[in-house]
Amino acid sequence: MNEVAPAWIAVDWGTSNLRAWAMGADGRVLAEAASDDGMGKLTREGFEPALVRLIGGWLGNGAPVVACGMVGSRQGWCEAPYRAVPCSPVDRAGLVQVPTNDPRLRVSIAPGLKQASPADVMRGEETQIAGALQKMPGYDGVLCLPGTHSKWVHISAGEVVSFQTFMTGEMFALLSEASVLRHGMQGATGWDEAAFDAAVSDALSKPEKLGARLFSLRAEGLIAGLSAAAARARLSGLLIGTELAAARPYWLGQRVTLIGAEKLSAAYARALALQGIEAKRLSATDCTLAGLASLSPQTETTR
Repeated sequence: MNEVAPAWIAVDWGTSNLRAWAMGADGRVLAEAASDDGMGKLTREGFEPALVRLIGGWLGNGAPVVACGMVGSRQGWCEAPYRAVPCSPVDRAGLVQVPTNDPRLRVSIAPGLKQASPADVMRGEETQIAGALQKMPGYDGVLCLPGTHSKWVHISAGEVVSFQTFMTGEMFALLSEASVLRHGMQGATGWDEAAFDAAVSDALSKPEKLGARLFSLRAEGLIAGLSAAAARARLSGLLIGTELAAARPYWLGQRVTLIGAEKLSAAYARALALQGIEAKRLSATDCTLAGLASLSPQTETTR
């Protein structure tokens, strides 16, 4: 790793991966690094060494680190208690300072958000939401954050009013890799857009038939030669369509912005377009960095 002298360091620490960016005083990214030292692979004593391994060349005499994600969970490095909605997505006063052994490290963790009824939580997405609002001042509407656990978020007057989580991404992974459906999806290449579109429309109109529609993927592969690409696209369409059916109060007639990885956001945008909703798309990484920047000591000193 090339040695750089950042003004501060941004860290997004999830269950599976650790990502870090050396940030300049002018907001530019000077360097970036990543590892597979996610929260799920570490003991509490393993977090500090994992971070130093990744960013040691950037620390010099010390640089403040602002982190978000599962690093602040109960199983993480240091628990950052949830803040209750309705509230702003992030709050500098809520940052939790982490005790460290390396004198060069000054680490702060952003807390997640919680909702009492219906019970729900988020951790990491709140920082992306804050970044999106930095990029869209005065935004009122709905944010959708597709992912392993997709979030639908109602934003008004700069606050998260309510949100709902769907396990769509995790269900897709489990069904396509660990269920009987995997046999019909092995070796899938390409993407069948027509199959995806038909499955979205089917699920939106009859979400109660999801279980039956899922097994029909296996049956059609056995007796009618359904291709692996079509089966995979239909599975995605069925799950996203069922999510949209349940999340209809969030997106129907609303201004919608998607925050996520390009390919997944494109799938959600296509599904929403079938319902007449033209969703704006933002990069998850860009929003994460903008959200962390709003919490950085450098931002505080320039206000």
